[in-house]
Amino acid sequence: MSTLDASSSRESPAPRPAGSLHQLSQDELEDLARSLGLDPSPFRPRERLEAAVNERRHLISAMQIDAMLDVIKWGRRPVAPGLSREQLASEIVQIRSMRFEGLSERGLVVLAFLRGTDVKEGDNAASLLKKLRKQEGLLGWFARKRRQWMGRLVSNMLGETEAPAPESPPSSPSGALPPPGEPAAPPNGAGPSIQEEIEESGLFGGIASRLRRSADVYVNQKLDEIEARIDRKLDEIDRRLGEWRDKEVSNRLKILKITLWASVIVAAVSLIISWIRVAMQTAGK
Repeated sequence: MSTLDASSSRESPAPRPAGSLHQLSQDELEDLARSLGLDPSPFRPRERLEAAVNERRHLISAMQIDAMLDVIKWGRRPVAPGLSREQLASEIVQIRSMRFEGLSERGLVVLAFLRGTDVKEGDNAASLLKKLRKQEGLLGWFARKRRQWMGRLVSNMLGETEAPAPESPPSSPSGALPPPGEPAAPPNGAGPSIQEEIEESGLFGGIASRLRRSADVYVNQKLDEIEARIDRKLDEIDRRLGEWRDKEVSNRLKILKITLWASVIVAAVSLIISWIRVAMQTAGK
């Protein structure tokens, strides 16, 4: 697939050699495997898991950054700029949404690879979607529908409604449209609804995610207010310092003027006294 580009691996740090994995404990190695989208349970003994992790790292190192960012944007994952491919892959692995509306075909390839789907060279968007839905399985589909129903129930209880779909929605670059009956995902710039969060993460996970995001918004607002207050205080301090500086300069100028006039007067008096003394000496002779 064109999404994999081995020559672009120089843009991010190369995967660590296999020898470094021996330094990790079994729990750390399994956590690393899960962060890369691997289920460690089928890989026994440990050497098989290390080989699978290294193979997954080489696969990730060959992925295009732009394609991975397409998945990050589609999944609305808040990430810092400048992340490596492995860090982006860890974020993508946490995206469990099955709403593929708006995901580009190259992003769909990346998502399929990281979800362990058997991606062939000639697969297009439709075949990748079919494989991803087949990989979910019947039990997974029922579980997702149950979470979707529960999310709709909670959404109705909270009075949250999804934005109405446009009359003629633009088609995604990959043409990957959701099947009939599947609600379309909101725009990438908007946050997910409580229904979508519960559908993706479960009841408690979705509510916790919504509470965490609301808390983040509240904290950011308070931080902005505190920053604004600090800026106002700094402006006031700067203004007062400016007024004090102006007064200090004015006072110093007044002192300099008084000193100058006093020096002139003293010099004039001294000159007059000297002239009178010379005049008296001349008159006495």
